Amino acid sequence: MAFAMDTGVENVVSIKVIGVGGGGNNVVNRMVTDGIKGVDFVAVNTDKQALNSSAASYKIQIGEKLTGGKGAGSNPEVGRKAAEESRNQLAKALENTDMVFVTAGMGGGTGTGAAPVVAEAAKEQGVLTVGVVTKPFAFEGRKRMTQAEQGIEELRDKVDSLVIIPNERLKYATDQKITFANAFEIADDVLRQAVVSISDLIRDTGFINLDFADVTAVMKDAGLAHMGVGRAAGKGKAEEAARMAISSPLLETSIQGAKGVLINVTGSMDIGLEEVEQAATLVQEAVHPDALTIFGATFDENLDDEIRVTVIATGFAEPDGAAKPAASAAAKATEEKPAAEPEAESEEEARQLQEEQTHFDDILKIFERS
Repeated sequence: MAFAMDTGVENVVSIKVIGVGGGGNNVVNRMVTDGIKGVDFVAVNTDKQALNSSAASYKIQIGEKLTGGKGAGSNPEVGRKAAEESRNQLAKALENTDMVFVTAGMGGGTGTGAAPVVAEAAKEQGVLTVGVVTKPFAFEGRKRMTQAEQGIEELRDKVDSLVIIPNERLKYATDQKITFANAFEIADDVLRQAVVSISDLIRDTGFINLDFADVTAVMKDAGLAHMGVGRAAGKGKAEEAARMAISSPLLETSIQGAKGVLINVTGSMDIGLEEVEQAATLVQEAVHPDALTIFGATFDENLDDEIRVTVIATGFAEPDGAAKPAASAAAKATEEKPAAEPEAESEEEARQLQEEQTHFDDILKIFERS
């Protein structure tokens, strides 16, 4: 593991965040608004109007001949063909890039179809490629969910690491009431904190910094990844923040059995050594005994008494690894129940889904009248 003290050397690692489709563009807009430094932002879309309103420094309209700038119409095949049409532009945008985060909301047309093409173009140039995508809410319909799952499977083969955030889990992210407005901000924060942590660690802004090779060692050809962020203040804050980071309610994975883990602890300048040790130890106890552990510590005076722990874990054994999707665990539990019970559950789920769909339709009608 390579450690380095702050030398003030200018960062030579190029990191890009590419938002694909409407959902991906929204993520990029929020990150630009947050003023994240050391990262270049790229917006990719078939929808010319949406692209024009993007806050990204670089904008790529894909499939202009195919779609005429009017979007993919929720058809992933149109999104894929649009990206293929503009593949040269995508490849050019990825030149001289060391690491790229490809983010998209899966289930629609552009994000679902084009994200794998963007990722493939990056991998072809030797760029460390990380996918961070969301799955739709259940009330958005079975077809959209099916398209999302198919798109995720295709993307999985095109990236080094893949983080999946099911929107359905947003309702469990906090005890407070979640609005439509802040729900996606919660999901976006997973990507934002991961990007900030990696950028800070390799830009020599901390006390213990990492080489880009360290990040590559954890994330290269690693498959499913877990990215978690925990924040806490007061007594026992280090362990509490670490516990939150390794058990993020937003993700389908846990870090149990991970063979590669990157830990970043961020606090004010007076952060105690014991606190840092507590956070790192708790994370290490959860991963594989022989896991490659890469550790960094950075400072943020704005945190005051708060401590923030970011964990990126990879290298899960599949399909028998401990970090299986939560859905698989639920399915296994269902198999152990009597046959009549799953049918009852299915009927109840169908009823709830119908109610949620009706509620969602009502919301859409409100927006249409606006």
